[in-house]
Amino acid sequence: MYTNNQALLTTSVLLSTSISTHILKVSIKRFQVFLITLLCLISAIFISGSTAYAQTTTPPVSTPVKWHPGHYYSLMDHGKNASWYLSQVYKEIQRTPALRGVHIRYSWAELETSEGVYNFSAIAKRLSELSAINKRLIIMLELRTFDPTEELVPDYIKTSKYEGGIFVYDSSIISKQGNNIKLWNPYVRDRLIALIKALGNRFNSNAYFEGIGLTETAIGQPVVPLTSAQTEGYYSNLIVLQQQMRKSFPNTVTFQFTNFPRLILESFIGDLETMGAGLGGPDTFIEDPGLHYPRTPQGVYNYYPQLSGVIPLTPSVMSGNYKNTRSDGTGYQPTVSELLTFARDTLKANYLFWTRNPDYFPEVLELLNMKDQRSTLSGGLDETCPSSYSSCTN
Repeated sequence: MYTNNQALLTTSVLLSTSISTHILKVSIKRFQVFLITLLCLISAIFISGSTAYAQTTTPPVSTPVKWHPGHYYSLMDHGKNASWYLSQVYKEIQRTPALRGVHIRYSWAELETSEGVYNFSAIAKRLSELSAINKRLIIMLELRTFDPTEELVPDYIKTSKYEGGIFVYDSSIISKQGNNIKLWNPYVRDRLIALIKALGNRFNSNAYFEGIGLTETAIGQPVVPLTSAQTEGYYSNLIVLQQQMRKSFPNTVTFQFTNFPRLILESFIGDLETMGAGLGGPDTFIEDPGLHYPRTPQGVYNYYPQLSGVIPLTPSVMSGNYKNTRSDGTGYQPTVSELLTFARDTLKANYLFWTRNPDYFPEVLELLNMKDQRSTLSGGLDETCPSSYSSCTN
C-alpha cells in the first residue's frame, strides 16, 4: 500500500551489480521486461525500521475459521473484571439465545506489564466463564483512548526509543483530549506485533475465542500536527498489524474498526479484503453524512454491501448511537429496532456488538428475545461464511 522507495532503489542497485554476463548481452527490450517484473515482485515487500514485512497479495486464510456470527454484548470498561457486573451479564446472555457471547476491550498496558512480560489472566478467566455457559469471547486491542488519564501503553513504551509511545489529540465528539499510539514508530509497531503473536499462541486454538480486532482508524486532531510521513507510516503499519493478526490467528475472525479518514478508505479496505480481515466500525449512525458520503472519496458505509459474503462485517452499537442518528447530535433518537434494521439490512452485519449501556440494555434484551431474533443462531444476521475463508467451523 505504501511503497518504500528507498528499499526499492537499494534493491535495484544490488540487482544491477550482480547481474550475470549473459543477461547483460540480451536485448534491451528483454532486459527491461526482466527488470520490471523483478521490481514488481520487490514492491510487494514493505520495509520500515529494522524489520521487513511482506504485503499480502493473495487471500491467506487457508484453514477453517471459527464462525459463530450473531449478536454480542460489548461490556462497559468498568465492569469487565467485576464479579457483580459479570454475574449479571452472564445471567442476561443465558436468558437471551441471540446473544452468542461478549466483546471486551483491552489496552496494551493491561496485557503487557513490562517488556515481553504478558498477563493474559483476565482474558483466560473470561474464556473459562463463557465456555462454561457455551458462550464466546471477542476482544479488541485499544490503540486509542478518549480519556487522557487512562494508561494506554506499558511504561517502557514511554521512553525515547519509542518517541514516548503516545500522542495527544483533540476530539470534537467528546469535547476533550485523548491519547493515540505512535504507530509510525517501527519499534512501537514491532512490540505490538510481539503482543499479537503472544496472544495468538495462547488463544487461537481455543474454540470459544471467537475474534480479535483493532480500534478505529480515525486518529482525531493531533495537538501537535503529524507530518505526512508519520500519517502514512501510521496507516501502513496498521495494515502490517492486521497482516500479523491473520498469521497469528489463522482459525479466528480478525477485524478492523474503520471509519476515517475517507481519503485512505478505498486502498485501506482493499488491503483488508485481500488478506481476509473483517471490516467493522465503532458506531452505527443511521444518518451520519460523513459515514454515508456517496461521492469519491466514499464514506465507509458504502463498502459494507460490496463486501457482504466476502469478509466478516462487524459493526457495533455504541452509547452515542442509542441517543442520536448523527455524530454531531443533529439527528433524532432512534429505536433499538431501527439500529438493528440498519446494521442487518444496510451494513449486512455478520457480527453486531451491542454496548451494554445501563440506560438502554433492557430494550436491547427485549428486542433480541423477539421471535425474529430467536429463530436462528445468528439472531437474524447474515450467517454466510466469507469467501475469503477456505471454510468455516461452527
